[in-house]
Amino acid sequence: MTRDLVGYGAEPPEAQWPGGARVAVNFVINYEEGAENCVLNGDELSEGFLSDMVGAARHPARAMAMESLYEYGSRAGFWRLHRLFTERGVPVTVFGVASAMAMNPAAVDAMLKAGWEVASHGLRWIDYQYVPEAVEAEHIAQAIALHTQLTGNRPLGWYQGRTSPQTARLVAQEGGFVYDADSYADDVPYWDRQHGRAQLIVPYSLDANDMKMVALNGFTEGEQFFRYLRDTYDHLAEEGGRMMSVGLHGRIAGRPGRARAVARFVDHVLADGRGWLATRLDIARHWIATHHCGEQAA
Repeated sequence: MTRDLVGYGAEPPEAQWPGGARVAVNFVINYEEGAENCVLNGDELSEGFLSDMVGAARHPARAMAMESLYEYGSRAGFWRLHRLFTERGVPVTVFGVASAMAMNPAAVDAMLKAGWEVASHGLRWIDYQYVPEAVEAEHIAQAIALHTQLTGNRPLGWYQGRTSPQTARLVAQEGGFVYDADSYADDVPYWDRQHGRAQLIVPYSLDANDMKMVALNGFTEGEQFFRYLRDTYDHLAEEGGRMMSVGLHGRIAGRPGRARAVARFVDHVLADGRGWLATRLDIARHWIATHHCGEQAA
């Protein structure tokens, strides 16, 4: 596999977003709680990543504080974000870890009743960098099967997050995903032809993402987060033809002070009128129809 450092170059294709919108905006809620590293899940060490305990040590026993930080996301934070978006009628994509969703059927039911897209975030919320390829392939198959059981439909979008060098190839070869989001390489979708079939990539974002609230180089309070989201949106709307991904987590953006910043940004986009608020699957299907590359939307 080679790297593509050129992409669309100076002239990306015209997106032609519906209704003449200047920018496509996608809100993602990452549902991971319960599927993180935990000795109860058979893992050797506790979780140390992406919580309010920045730089937490990992332990060969249960880390009760870390577990409770994750539990906040499923018990309270998810529902706060659910209210925020459903009250405004804004579409959402869920990156759902299959084993996490299995632990909270009420949350899955709420996602489906809201009409949200539920994409796959893999079987477990763990780092796959050094997981053997055969194990990762089996996890992908298990994630699809469990996701289908929980939601009634197989996932059409994929985002592993903590990938291995094999993830993109395994996903493309599985053959059933309309899009893969495991890239941060562009502001618009693009086609990856390296793995035997043209796989649409709908790139994600780690900068317009609440994970920066729990990083040493990130935002320290909601006003910074709101300003960054607003400035990103306004700049992309001025450029035209781009997409903006906003990444959220129940245990992070679901905290009250951060949820208020998210609500302010959603209201800014709604009032501005230049954005097309869409799920990732909406964006993928639009791109396939407009820049189809010989592939058909599912």
